[in-house]
This record gives sequence, structure tokens and C-alpha cells, in this order.
Amino acid sequence: MRNLTTLSVIDMIVEIHSNMTRKNAYELTLGVYRQLRKLGAKILMSFELKEYFSDLEVSFLDENTAVAMCDIMIAIGGDGTIIHASHFAAEHDKPILGINAGRLGFLAGLEKEELSLLENLFSGKYTTDKRMMLKVSHYENGELNCVHHCLNDCTIGRGVSLRLCELEVKCDSRKINDYFADGIILATPTGSTAYSLSAGGPVVDTAIESLILTPICTHSLFSRSMIFKPDSKISVSVKNPDVCLPIYSCDGEIGISLSENSVIEIERAEKYVKLIRIKSDGFVEIFSQKLMERYSNTKGDNNEESKT
Repeated sequence: MRNLTTLSVIDMIVEIHSNMTRKNAYELTLGVYRQLRKLGAKILMSFELKEYFSDLEVSFLDENTAVAMCDIMIAIGGDGTIIHASHFAAEHDKPILGINAGRLGFLAGLEKEELSLLENLFSGKYTTDKRMMLKVSHYENGELNCVHHCLNDCTIGRGVSLRLCELEVKCDSRKINDYFADGIILATPTGSTAYSLSAGGPVVDTAIESLILTPICTHSLFSRSMIFKPDSKISVSVKNPDVCLPIYSCDGEIGISLSENSVIEIERAEKYVKLIRIKSDGFVEIFSQKLMERYSNTKGDNNEESKT
């Protein structure tokens, strides 16, 4: 990776990753492009965006190549878009800036009306948050089947069945509990404000590395979340797969089926995501602000419905 502090403005290479299914994504992407070109940056995009921006001064490459070549990655969309893009950024050890084109945007460093602050990328007036990721290993019959990485969480639970799963959970090979539940969530501190929060889990400052276990609708006297030290290894197996038809999903992506011989192991990954922060807002400020925005938007929607 090139040292950003030694680059001149005209040396800066930026890869733009944009979710074009978002309502304002096209106009926002154009705004980002124009601001970066004004500052003298070279712009890269993936081939998937060529149909939208073929008339711009952009080099179109496959996503992996574009991220490998860039100095900074910019993801335009909601939190899901930023999480998806962050997997590429982490793979190539590149810092990533999220620009919110969605609703909440917990992970976004800028809102759509703040594009003038992109100038700070070139003057070095920004910081990076080093966010912990999870390594999720799927074993079948004792053999490693596949490995995934998560920024937010890994969810293990029932599939199309309405029956509860019986989940055996161990930490460092020692049994923690059997959960009769819809499932469990293993989250990072970044993911503590996502699905885990909705399931009743704690909010954990992203500076505190840890693994957070939150059961989903558990039929048990012990239904609280648990927080484990960062070097813990959590293993999960499903004891009644023929009944609950279990699946697991990493960062909300497509679910993968589990069998009676499946074991999922979750631990801290060696890779990290470097989220760019241009503004000085801290974790608590961002969290409080975003929740207030959600409340205000929900209240506004309800008022509009009552008028009709």
C-alpha cells in the first residue's frame, strides 16, 4: 500500500463503489466524482457501473483489481453497501470512506450534503477507525468446508422451518449453554448496533474489541447476551437440524444450510476494516444522533399515514 502522506494531489487514486439501487445514488455518485476530479484525483470504478457513468473520465476495472490499485475506497449507499465494500477494502488493506445514500448510515463518514469535506482526504485531515472483523469457519464431518469474514455479525438459526433450534455453544472448547431459540447472533462491536441490538443485545463501543453473543427469541431462563474477550473461539453446533433446517449467514448475505455434522467456529479475524473518519464525532455521538434520526423519520411517516 502506498503511503498517503507522501502523495501529491494528482497522485491520488480513488475507487468509487456505488449501490445504484439507492434512490439518490446516481446524483450522489456524480457529486462525489465531480468533487474528486476538481481536486485532481484519478477515479476507478467497477465494470458494473460502466452503463451509468461511461461518459465520465473513469477507468473501469473488475472490483478486486480496482481496489488493489486505489489509495482510498469510497462506498456510496447504506450500511449494507459499506459492509459489502469493506470486505474488498479489508482484503487489500485499503481505507474506506462511506457516504450515506441510505437511511441510518451508522458506518458512513459523510452525509450527502457534506461532499465539500472530501477535500480533507487530500490534506490528510482525517483519521481511520480500525474495526475488528470475525473469521467464520464452517466444518463438515471435521473437515473445513469454507471460511467467511464479517464486519457486523454471523447469524445461525432456523431456516424455512418454524421450529426452534437446539444450539450447543462452546467457548474455547468449554460448553457455555444449550439454547432453544430461533437462533443466535455472534457480533463484533461494529455489529452491536445492528441485528444484535434489535434482538436485545448490548451496545458496545467499537474501540473495545470483543465477541458478542445474543440469542434470538430464546425459550430459556437464561436469555441474556454474553460478551467474550477478543481472543476467544466460539463454536456452535445444531443438535436438531432435521427439525429446524438451520442456516448461517455472514453480514446478512445468502444463508448456507447446516447439517447434523456441521460446526461453526467464530473468532477474531486477522484482517481489519479501516473506516475513514473526516468529522470529529465520536461513537456515542454518532449512535445517539442516528437513533434520533430514526425516531424522527418514523414519527414523520406515522404522521403522514394518519393524515391519509
